[in-house]
Amino acid sequence: MKFERDLVQKLKEKIDRDEILLIIGPRQAGKTTVMKQTMGFLKAHGKKCYSINLEDPQYLSLLNQSPKNLFKIIPIDKDEKSFLFIDEIQYLENPSNFLKYFYDEYKGKIKITASGSSSFYMDKKFKDSLAGRKILFNLFPLSFKEFLRFKKERGLSESDFRNLTISEKDAIIPYYIEYLTYGGFPKVVLSPVEEKVEILRDLAFSYIKKDMFEAGVRHEESFFKLLKIFASQIGGLVNIFELATTLGISKTAVENYLYIMKKSFHISLISPFYKNPRKELTKMPKVYFIDTGLRNFFRNNFKPIINREDRGDLFENAVFRQLMENNYVDEIKFWRTTNQKEVDFIVNETHAYEVKYQIKSVKSSSYKYFLEHYPEIKFRFVVFEESVVDNFEVIYPWELKLEEEPFGY
Repeated sequence: MKFERDLVQKLKEKIDRDEILLIIGPRQAGKTTVMKQTMGFLKAHGKKCYSINLEDPQYLSLLNQSPKNLFKIIPIDKDEKSFLFIDEIQYLENPSNFLKYFYDEYKGKIKITASGSSSFYMDKKFKDSLAGRKILFNLFPLSFKEFLRFKKERGLSESDFRNLTISEKDAIIPYYIEYLTYGGFPKVVLSPVEEKVEILRDLAFSYIKKDMFEAGVRHEESFFKLLKIFASQIGGLVNIFELATTLGISKTAVENYLYIMKKSFHISLISPFYKNPRKELTKMPKVYFIDTGLRNFFRNNFKPIINREDRGDLFENAVFRQLMENNYVDEIKFWRTTNQKEVDFIVNETHAYEVKYQIKSVKSSSYKYFLEHYPEIKFRFVVFEESVVDNFEVIYPWELKLEEEPFGY
């Protein structure tokens, strides 16, 4: 059975536009499958489609010599519009030059959709931003709604999560627990439970190592140690100097590792939100994993959330992941004062979310400063276990409704 990602529909909607469609995201998130499904849609409508994978050294060598060598690889008819799908575009020595050439010379004749496994190369290899020539899409591991679809729960995935019946909520909770435990990489989701940890191990030690090798990381032990540290301090402040001391490496090395981890979509860092620098400013970001399954692998803990000592951290990471579905990362921030008052997430400067696995007691004084100084920001608690808090709105993570859909920009 074929399961279609939400991104496929977005690509279909933009496939007739002139711009290059560029898909980036972590390895094994499903970029190749998304392109194949889009290509299948086009073929079903009588369109001419071609695909190449630049992990093939012969293709790569020819295209590095000249973009025009594409016509030696595939029989494109220049008089009829063709759709070209390129996997692993980052392996080209100058991918932006290649894409710019075909956009400028064959616009309306050759439509390119390309994928890349790391935005590391977007910074290092793309000499031209391709402004006005591309639409960029991020493809992450499955969202929770996609996860439900992959579990053959299409009806449940299409429910209005803000108005679930009691039976629908009872059905969702076990799936959400599995989603938090093993994450959203498609191969993991589709595998039986006894194989999931081994697949995550392969993701960690094969595909992350590939990212490290291609980025020139020499000391993989320190790199993996840093990932394990982050897995144990989800939502914690990232202190570069402290991490360098702990790992026995330079501050520059830590910064380089952070850059690679972010650009390879293993972790994400969010910045502080403030309007009063004297009382609220901290320069240190907070860290979260893009996939909770990968986080749990580095934590070496696959117990269900209800049986975990770190359930608060895991749940906070899951809420962050939910927020990423409809907001750019740089629009998700956190708030903290110099005297340790804190709100977990501030989104688009319009919504505030305090994450609690369960709420036993809440001191309204803890949020008094924030509520008084930011009355325009809507404040809510996000919980896993049912809770009621006087004077505050309480929602479940799957109820988060946000304003944007950042599939392309």
